Amino acid sequence: MKVKTLTRELVTLATDLGLEAVPEYRTGDGTRIDVAVLKDGEKLLAIELENSYKWIRQRIVYNIVKASRAGFPELWIVYPFQAPSLGWIEEYAEELDVSISILKPEELKRALACF
Repeated sequence: MKVKTLTRELVTLATDLGLEAVPEYRTGDGTRIDVAVLKDGEKLLAIELENSYKWIRQRIVYNIVKASRAGFPELWIVYPFQAPSLGWIEEYAEELDVSISILKPEELKRALACF
C-alpha cells in the first residue's frame, strides 16, 4: 500500500464529492489523523492508513481514541492485510460513539464515493 499515493487520491476524490480531505489533520490534543474528511467544517470521517501488521489491535484502539477525542463519529482503518477479529474493541468503539470499519486499500475509493 502506497500511503502518499492513496492520500493524494483521497484528497482529489473528496474534493470531487464536495468534501474537504485534510491530510495529517492535527487534533486539539496534538495527535494526528492520517486523513480527516470534513464538510463545511463539520467532522465526518477519520481515515487511518495502517501499513503494518504488528500490534494492529493496539493501533486500532489508539486510532479509535484519537477519532473520539477529536470529535469524529466515524473511523475507517485502511489495512492491506487480513482484518483481525476485534471482539471487545468494537464494543469499546461503540462506547465512545465511534463507528469503525476496516477496509482494504482497493475498497477505499468506492466506499468514499458512496459515503
